[in-house]
Amino acid sequence: MPLPEPIRIFCVDDHPLMREGIAAVIRSQPDMHLVGEASSGRESIQRFSEASPNVTLMDLRLPDMSGIDAMIAIRSEFPGAYVIILTTFDGDVEIRRALRAGARAYLLKSMNPSEMVEIIRQVHQGKKRIVSEIAEQLAQYYADEVLTPREVEVLSQLAGGNRNRDIAEKLFITEETVKVHVKHIMEKLGASDRTQAVAIGLRRGMIQL
Repeated sequence: MPLPEPIRIFCVDDHPLMREGIAAVIRSQPDMHLVGEASSGRESIQRFSEASPNVTLMDLRLPDMSGIDAMIAIRSEFPGAYVIILTTFDGDVEIRRALRAGARAYLLKSMNPSEMVEIIRQVHQGKKRIVSEIAEQLAQYYADEVLTPREVEVLSQLAGGNRNRDIAEKLFITEETVKVHVKHIMEKLGASDRTQAVAIGLRRGMIQL
């Protein structure tokens, strides 16, 4: 009886050591085969068709674009692509966006390799997986109000150390409008001041420095 075809894995990560580590784990599995690697979002989009993977491990933070945006681009051309987001970040906003965009799983790089390969097998079988740490993050902020796109823009400007006047000029709105946005941001995030609002925004993946 012929053996089943190995699961074809495509690894996307900009850190060579991380790619080497993942490659070593994959090669140690008799039912898996590493068919390609990429170090950037654009490279992953270009090489996906050539690699023709069953499962793609996609780093969230790539040097040229978000791994989520790379996944969206790949899935726009290959809707059946199974992508697992692999990251050191556990911000609930990014998790939700990844899952909404079609990620089959969202895993932390700190997880046990044996658990990672088991989840790869489950995703290959058509299942979705959210590890317990990720599920806890989602549950913690489930009922929270989300920031509007404009509020995210203002929060990002706050993170850059800009004053209300600067933000108003950059976003072409009045200083009073900026103050209203800042007030709403702090209320929604439960922050006592701007610094705390920025810290919460960074932790939850709403903004990036």
